[in-house]
Amino acid sequence: MIVDELKRAIGGALTKLGVSAPVVALEHPADLAHGDYSTNVALAYAKELQMKPHELAERLLKGLTLGLEKGQTFVERMEVAGAGVINFYLSKEFFADALRKIVQGSTFLPIQGRTLDNDFGATKTLVGKKVMVEYTDPNPFKEFHIGHLMSSAVGESLARLFEFQRAKVVRACWQGDVGLHVAKAVFGYQKLYGATSNKNLIAQWGEAYTNGSEAYEADETAKKKINELNKKIFEKSDPEVNKLYDAGRKISLEHFEEIYKTLGTKFDYYFFEGKEGREGKPIVEEGLKKGVFERSEGAVIYHGEKHGLHTRVFLTKENLPTYEAKELGLNKAKFEKESDLDISIIVTANEQSDYFKVMLVVMREVLPEVATKTKHIAHGMLRFASGKMSSRKGNIITGESLIEQVKEMVREKIKDREMPEAEKEKAAEIIAVGAIKYSILRQAVGGDIIFDVEKSISFEGDSGPYLQYSYVRAKSILAKANSLKVQPWDGKKVEPWETTALEELLYRFPEVVERAGKEYEPHYITTFLTELAGAFNSWYAREQIVDEKDPASPYKVALTKAFAIVM
Repeated sequence: MIVDELKRAIGGALTKLGVSAPVVALEHPADLAHGDYSTNVALAYAKELQMKPHELAERLLKGLTLGLEKGQTFVERMEVAGAGVINFYLSKEFFADALRKIVQGSTFLPIQGRTLDNDFGATKTLVGKKVMVEYTDPNPFKEFHIGHLMSSAVGESLARLFEFQRAKVVRACWQGDVGLHVAKAVFGYQKLYGATSNKNLIAQWGEAYTNGSEAYEADETAKKKINELNKKIFEKSDPEVNKLYDAGRKISLEHFEEIYKTLGTKFDYYFFEGKEGREGKPIVEEGLKKGVFERSEGAVIYHGEKHGLHTRVFLTKENLPTYEAKELGLNKAKFEKESDLDISIIVTANEQSDYFKVMLVVMREVLPEVATKTKHIAHGMLRFASGKMSSRKGNIITGESLIEQVKEMVREKIKDREMPEAEKEKAAEIIAVGAIKYSILRQAVGGDIIFDVEKSISFEGDSGPYLQYSYVRAKSILAKANSLKVQPWDGKKVEPWETTALEELLYRFPEVVERAGKEYEPHYITTFLTELAGAFNSWYAREQIVDEKDPASPYKVALTKAFAIVM
């Protein structure tokens, strides 16, 4: 990338002036009028070289030929601004070469069962690495809530980002198919519908869980029965309970698959508390013998205070594994399934951050090889702008009901469009999911999201539909060009056409991908694409792109194609 060439040249010039191992930072000026790159190295090293920053900047410019004398004209000019900042302006030849690379490159990079016909922007940062990303993690017998929606959007985005850096990515989902919540649901189902039901609908299980949860809190007799059910379910000791449990588990998992499909994700591994989670108990028992854990009032605990953390229970006084113990079984199983994993990433809400601080410390003692390759990424919570969303439980709504409510608002927005109803319904889902994902991915992963549905479905400005609309507009232009037989620029001759803001942004995409990958922050890509869409739409408003008589039209068509590829 040009940024690497600039850094090498600047570093070399500093070395010649006497700086040992200089560190060169480059950034893009906020205003394109101030150049394409800038560096403040003159301010950073002026004192060491006993010069004024402006003087050092001028000296550096004299040593920065960047191959210009050899006819390599990728840098048009360089200038010193302010106290000593150096600005670099890239040339028309550079932008034309970047455009050529975008349009002509095509290595068909596979992503999640799909292929891109162009992999411009892909890096080699993670070549030869295998990454497992665990995310979403809904629990059977319970609703798919908005936290799962958050985890799904962030986790899937990170997985695709790692794939775009050439990593082998495996997606994992960890689901609690045993535990107190399951016992509450089974209890509620027995109470509401009997031991069996011919319908066995997902809605029934939702009502059953609510009923069981309320009974657990309000009725000591019910609480005792639910605790007994919890033990029976874990031990699989009651045939009738097993039958009802199996039916509920099956319909829950099938329902989740429908949601995953809507959200555009598919998992390679499904781990369950009822299977892999059981393997945590012997890990804890072995750790107890070694003094990692200790007994307290009949339970087995880990004293986190010795590490400035808090104490957590791993086995109950009934000798049942807690969620913490099951977590150990899960993480051991991950590396048994994929023994050559380089990194295992866990995506959850930030309310679990303190929990994972303890778990990672525990894993360092009982599963050290797993711990060194495990990273927890915490996302914020999804909250709603006042008065914008509603449900029978106020503002606590499920992930799927949120999708449906946004879809309904999109349906209303596009109801007058001339298109078949089936196509309109498909578009409504694509737009709704895009709107929600964009709202989640538009800011840093750890922050809370304030979701405003009206803004989220806007076709103008800072929204997912705005990006989708911009892409569709570009594809429409390309279809028109094809029908009029106006082919994209062949990349051979560079005419002196005016450089646009669109060109000055497109070439940056690989840098954005690299930064987003290094920092585990998809929002860099979201921000970049929003700025790119703005530049494209402004350019579109000014230009006649497809014109059979305009000699610049093929270049404009190529620029449109490059935008569509990156978008």
